[in-house]
Amino acid sequence: MVRTSSRPGVLDRVRPAMPSPASSFRPRPWLLLTAVAALFLFGACARDTPAAAQPDTTRIALIAGRPSHPPGMHEFRAGALLMQKGLAGVAGLQVDVYPMGWPSKIVDGQEVDDHAALEDADAVLIYADGGSGHPALQRDHQAVLDRLAARGVGLGFAHYAVEVPPGADGGDAMLRWNGGFYEHLYSVNPMWRPEFTSLPTHPITRGVGPFATHDEWYFNMRWTGDAAARARITPLLVARPDDAVRRGPYVSPPGPYDHIIADSGRDETMMWAYERADGGRSFGFTGGHTHANWGDVNQRRIVLNALLWIAGMDVPAGGVVDTITAADLTMNLDDK
Repeated sequence: MVRTSSRPGVLDRVRPAMPSPASSFRPRPWLLLTAVAALFLFGACARDTPAAAQPDTTRIALIAGRPSHPPGMHEFRAGALLMQKGLAGVAGLQVDVYPMGWPSKIVDGQEVDDHAALEDADAVLIYADGGSGHPALQRDHQAVLDRLAARGVGLGFAHYAVEVPPGADGGDAMLRWNGGFYEHLYSVNPMWRPEFTSLPTHPITRGVGPFATHDEWYFNMRWTGDAAARARITPLLVARPDDAVRRGPYVSPPGPYDHIIADSGRDETMMWAYERADGGRSFGFTGGHTHANWGDVNQRRIVLNALLWIAGMDVPAGGVVDTITAADLTMNLDDK
């Protein structure tokens, strides 16, 4: 007979007992009871000491925002699905994608938030529109993320999701979660092509080479004013915008801003890692506006590496090696 094991895909084959010759058979009730007792004791011991315990699975939840912008821009769902595929070869990892801005379920015919979908996550990435409509700021979502962060769950924020209103309306929370954020009329969002030529030594930069993509790379983040927290921020993608970029126009508002022009010659950070006081890890990534840029292997790798890092997993020495193809970039695009 064949018994299905508790380990998926593994079958335990049990050899059937050979019948005894009829002439040798004698009913022995005491022998039967002894055998049953022995099997019971053996089974109890086997349950306490599993033969081949499976490693714990690390889980990353990717929250993809609702469709916005023209085709090929803010393709949050398609981008998140690319990340899911990019991490598919990592052993012991499960990646789940939640489109439309937050996990949800149907209760009594109504769509409601499904916070439980995030409860066993080791890391959560939000790749969505931000500002006052930021998924983290709706209803009780901020409290949910605070609870996860207190447990050390990793947090990531990509592109528009690094922007929240300042102060109690969102900025204070983002400073706790990520050490910095995009602030309207303080930070800027030009379309430009920063040259990332020098990267620091960090697990997130493993296997990442120099690259440049033309995109809406935000800069001039509002960083935490706490010196100890600031010391736990590691700039990862840094470049120096020239004066033409600083003078604008920016995407919205077009600017220019005097304080941006006044910082001529200064390097700017467009991706950073943050080691939180609660022991958790976070990162912010300001690119990701243009979907086609996920075709750049180095842009993909630094984000995939970052997802492993905030989830507490080891980043391979050469970084994440994925199987993304050019055809993958044309899949799962929103119907706009």
